Amino acid sequence: MKGFQAEKTLVRKFFAEMEAAPVDGVSEVLGRYTSDDYHLYGVYPYNELAGASEVAEQVWAPLKHSLARMQRREDVFMAGDSEIDGDRWVMSMGHFMGLFDADWLGIRATRKLAMLRYAEFNCVKGGKITRSGLWIDIIGFMQQVGVNPLPPSTGNYFVYPGPRNHDGILLDECPPEEATRTLEVLNLMIEDLSGLNVSGNDRCPPDLLAKRWSEDMVWYGPAGIGASYTIPRYQEQHQYPFREGLKDKVFNGHVCRFAEGNFACFFGWPNLSNTPTGGFLGLPGGELRGDMRVVDVYRREGGKLVENWVLIDIPYWLKQQGLDILERTRSIANP
Repeated sequence: MKGFQAEKTLVRKFFAEMEAAPVDGVSEVLGRYTSDDYHLYGVYPYNELAGASEVAEQVWAPLKHSLARMQRREDVFMAGDSEIDGDRWVMSMGHFMGLFDADWLGIRATRKLAMLRYAEFNCVKGGKITRSGLWIDIIGFMQQVGVNPLPPSTGNYFVYPGPRNHDGILLDECPPEEATRTLEVLNLMIEDLSGLNVSGNDRCPPDLLAKRWSEDMVWYGPAGIGASYTIPRYQEQHQYPFREGLKDKVFNGHVCRFAEGNFACFFGWPNLSNTPTGGFLGLPGGELRGDMRVVDVYRREGGKLVENWVLIDIPYWLKQQGLDILERTRSIANP
């Protein structure tokens, strides 16, 4: 079938019905749109879940209960064939917005408006959603409501905007050659980073990044790291602290990677493995190896990447280091 309109239409109907459903109705909606063997890749504390009932009970019902009148405020919506295995995926990125009226994951409610940053991937086969990947920035949510579990970040975290040109909602067909161009640039950039991992060069010159990135690049990183603007500030505020604070970095590949138009995205399970040596996130090092589950969403202009939205399951990585920030927050701030 040419194009991805059927998959996009299915997912948009699913989103609309989930948003309209009451808390006790999300399981029924999930059940109608997902396959019998439905599987979710989620951030900590969800991890991997199987079946619509379990996903509704552990993820969506508690979130809709806590974030009253929750809306999906979307910045990017796209679809494509994954170059990993050929499956068709639909990706949505933006924020869930609502009134934080009930405690969530041990975080005390504020009764104020709050924004929860997300990226959601849905694999569609035979008219059903068979797999999903859901990343949410829990630390960013915590910071909004006055609970910061980490030292000051090198970049600046805030409620991030969508694409500069406001062109991220791809409802219509896009020329397939544009997706090909976007993936070419993305994969060359991935090769550059993999080369750094192999070489151990943790302080590469800006010229290396400038091969694939615009000088005015914007990198919207997860809370705990924050956002950076321009290549020099990105290197100062993220690349160098990340690379110098983590050793034995190994790229593990992706579950899904695709492009549509001048946008591209991927996620891995996990993408990266590394060992902290000290300094990353303002924390001490150790010899505890950990995995990082990461989502990246990119926008391309011409032959360069210009914007990059990144979500990292930092709570999961920290738990592997022996720090459960959710349990610690619950026990101290909301016993």
